[in-house]
Amino acid sequence: MAKKLLFLILCLAAFTAVQAQHRRPHFRRMAYVTDTLMAHDPVMAYENGTYFLLSTGNGIAWATSKDRKTWVVQPTPFIEHLPEWTHDSVPGFRNHVWAPDIIRWHDRWWLTYSCSTFGKNTSAIGLMSSDRLTGEWRDEGCLIRSVANRNDWNAIDSNIAIDDNDHPWMVWGSFWDGIQIARLENSHLPHAAVANSQFSILNSHLPTPLARRYTAGDPNAAENPTSKYAGRNSIEAPFIFKKNGYYYLFVSWDYCCRGAKSNYRVVVGRSKKIDGPYLDRDGKDMLVGGGTIFLEGDKKEYEAAGHCAAYTFGDTDIFICHGYSAQKDGMALLIQRPIHWTADGWPTLGN
Repeated sequence: MAKKLLFLILCLAAFTAVQAQHRRPHFRRMAYVTDTLMAHDPVMAYENGTYFLLSTGNGIAWATSKDRKTWVVQPTPFIEHLPEWTHDSVPGFRNHVWAPDIIRWHDRWWLTYSCSTFGKNTSAIGLMSSDRLTGEWRDEGCLIRSVANRNDWNAIDSNIAIDDNDHPWMVWGSFWDGIQIARLENSHLPHAAVANSQFSILNSHLPTPLARRYTAGDPNAAENPTSKYAGRNSIEAPFIFKKNGYYYLFVSWDYCCRGAKSNYRVVVGRSKKIDGPYLDRDGKDMLVGGGTIFLEGDKKEYEAAGHCAAYTFGDTDIFICHGYSAQKDGMALLIQRPIHWTADGWPTLGN
C-alpha cells in the first residue's frame, strides 16, 4: 500500500511540474536605451524625425534615435523572415546577415544585405524594398551572387550610389580581386507602382574592379591571418559619397573581426566619374593600391576602426563606422564624427 501511495505522489508531482512549465510566462527580449551603441558594419537612415541604424546581426540588428546620441536598441530583427533563396544560394548561411546598406530612391527605401560565411566567397547580395522604414519589406530577389572557384570577387559589403544622371550603381567586395562596381538597370517589373525603380545587373554591366589593397604578386602583401581562401588583398566595405562635383570612395584596409587584434583602417580616394578611376591625394590610383588614410585606431580609445558610411543630415556631413574599443576588450562600438572639407576638396574628420 505504501509503495502504491509513494508512486501516486511521485506521479502527481511530475504532473504538477509539467503543468507549471506550461504555465510559465514566455519572456521576450525587451528594447533598452544606451548612449554607447554596439554595432558592426553600421549604416543609417532618417525618416519622420527618427534615425535608424542598421548593422550586422541576426536578421539585421537595428536601433533608433531622435538625436543620434541616445539609442533605443530594438529586440527583434529588422527583417524577421529572410527569403528561402538565401539559404539555398549560400551553404551554411542561416540568419546572421552581414553589412546591410539602405538608400531612399524614387520615393522608396531599398535595402541590400549580404549572405555569406566567414572567409569564403560563395556569397550573395539580396535586395528588399519598402515604402516606409517600419513598413512591410518586399523581397526583390538576389542582385548578384559569387561562387568559389568561379568568381575572383566576393558578393558582400554592398553600397548603392546614384550618379548625376539618376542612374543607380552598386559597389561591393571583400578580399579576392578587391572592390567591384556595376551599373544597376531597371528590369521587368510586376509591381506597377514602382515600375521604373527595380534594380538588376545586366550582362552589359558586368563587375569591374575599382580598388585593390595590393596588386597581384606584391611582395609587401602580408599573409592573411583570418582565411586561407581569401588571399592577401585586404580591402573591403566600399562606400561612395558624392560632394561638390566629386565621388569619394571610402574603403577599409586590413583586418576586422579580431577584437583588440584588429588593424582595420579607412582610406579614401575621389573621382569625377562614379565608375572611376579613383585617385588618392597623391594622385595614385586606388586600383593599384592607392588610398589616403582617413581614420585609423589611436590605440587609446580604439584599437582599429572601419566599415564606414557617410551621410548629409541637414547641413552637416557625418561619417560613421565601427571601432574596436581599447577600453572594452575590442568590443565593436559605433563611431560618429562630422566631416570637414579642406580648401582643395578633401574630407577630414572633426571631433
